Amino acid sequence: MATMIFVNLPVKDLTSSVEFFTQLGYTFNPQFTDETATCMIVSETIYVMLLTEAKFQTFTPKIIANAKQSTEMLLSFALESRQAVEEMVRKAVAAGGSTYAEPNDLGFMYQHGFEDLDGHIWEFFYMDPSAVNQ
Repeated sequence: MATMIFVNLPVKDLTSSVEFFTQLGYTFNPQFTDETATCMIVSETIYVMLLTEAKFQTFTPKIIANAKQSTEMLLSFALESRQAVEEMVRKAVAAGGSTYAEPNDLGFMYQHGFEDLDGHIWEFFYMDPSAVNQ
């Protein structure tokens, strides 16, 4: 059985976050969605739980980091091409997100990303295995 990954992220406005990620092409599992949380489907084994800050706080005794002021984690996802990376960033900016850095072209890997409405950093990359020196 493949390992399933559930990334849990606090959000200030669940409805706005769902609208934002819907514009990027993501879908949600209604079985795990209510007024405090939703399950965003990334792949058959990767999910992102968007939780209201109040709901998220029930899972940790620590203070929730303000992702607009500090980086708590980087979420990185492989895509099938450089064009797919740029299209994802374009959609995010059009939906209200912002870029935090210029694209990074390392030859064998191309990376670009965005900050979502809450400041979480999402990186997307395309890696060309044939360009990696062996």
